[in-house]
Amino acid sequence: MKRAALLSLVALAAACARDDFASPAHGEGSSGLETGSSGAPIDVDEGSTTSGGESSTGPSSDSESSGGPASSSSSGGEELAPWEWDLPENIPAPRVPEDNPMSAEKVELGRHLFYDQRLSANASQSCASCHDQARAFADGLALPTGSTGETVPMNSMALVNVAYNATYTWASPLELTLSDQAALPLFGDQPIELGAHLDEDAIFARLLDDPTYTSLFADAYPDETDPVSWINIRRAIASFERTLISVNSPYDQYTRGDEDAISESAKRGATLFFSEQFECFHCHGGFNFTHSTVHEDTAFTSRPFENNGLYNVAGTGQYPPAGRGLYRFTLDVEDDGKFRAPTLRNIALTAPYMHDGSVETLDEVLDIYAAGGRNVVEGPYAGDGRTHPNKSSFVEGFELTEEDRADFLAFLESLTDEEFITNPAFSDPWK
Repeated sequence: MKRAALLSLVALAAACARDDFASPAHGEGSSGLETGSSGAPIDVDEGSTTSGGESSTGPSSDSESSGGPASSSSSGGEELAPWEWDLPENIPAPRVPEDNPMSAEKVELGRHLFYDQRLSANASQSCASCHDQARAFADGLALPTGSTGETVPMNSMALVNVAYNATYTWASPLELTLSDQAALPLFGDQPIELGAHLDEDAIFARLLDDPTYTSLFADAYPDETDPVSWINIRRAIASFERTLISVNSPYDQYTRGDEDAISESAKRGATLFFSEQFECFHCHGGFNFTHSTVHEDTAFTSRPFENNGLYNVAGTGQYPPAGRGLYRFTLDVEDDGKFRAPTLRNIALTAPYMHDGSVETLDEVLDIYAAGGRNVVEGPYAGDGRTHPNKSSFVEGFELTEEDRADFLAFLESLTDEEFITNPAFSDPWK
């Protein structure tokens, strides 16, 4: 079966299942529990992590739709204050879904929800448990652990400029908005992350009993009689996450004319990075340092996934079962090991690297790309990823001198945005 047709069937199945799973207690919002954790075969053993597990709810009728204006009324009723993006001239505004316009009130509600452990069934974890501002909203672990103790088999992705992502999670082609994605950690069950489906009534009782939330929900959704609902929770979290924009690193300051913002070594590293010799910019180019990017002026949306030669188990062309990438959705062997290229902004803060957190340092990342992939010489996943048949043509390997290495690292470190990781607007409001 052709890839497009199979994806359509997956999306249709997800939509049908989602219609059957609307919360009976609260009437609206999809839970994300419809197809196991992958959005494809039910027996998939992958995670549904907010960090990027290969799971899916697919676009839904109550979810955000792509495109549309940056701000408007909350739901077509009472007008909220217009939202204004405070961005440098060389950075385009994000694409904002028509059914989830931005407002300061919704962002503030989303910030409280993002940091609130009461949003998990056992009140032990919040979104921030796996997304720490000081780490550019990553967690510093190879693999995160959900609220019930289950290991999530995908590395927690940094939440940097997620407003510009063309897709969400490491490898799903179906999550196209932040609200879609938010359903996965809330309701995914293979593995359980926040586990909201385990006790929805208790979660809503906690929110309804807190006068802080009474005010926040009323302000964010002023034309709704009963604004506390899963879809409003998801949309508020999405609105907050959409504000997590990082565009003031030393390298940004350099590109805007401050010649002294970065070192001479970092400047040389930038030249190497954007050269055809090293090929990095093909997957990590543009203002967001990833080719999986959309914004309000995007005319044609591309949603690419790449195989970078990390694995080739026993020479079979397969990646380890817990992380086969796009293949889990298309069942096309040519998609085995293909993942979305993440942004490199704040990359020095977000170790360990790759979809499974198997690469500890940026030095090791450079070694892998210099070698044209990774040769796993022992263990259950032994095999030469350098010869993987799906490996990107841009991962061919290159000669790397010690000066080149130092310059590359200096450039990558110049992408660290101290303002982003200390901005009080992104911090925990409960502290």
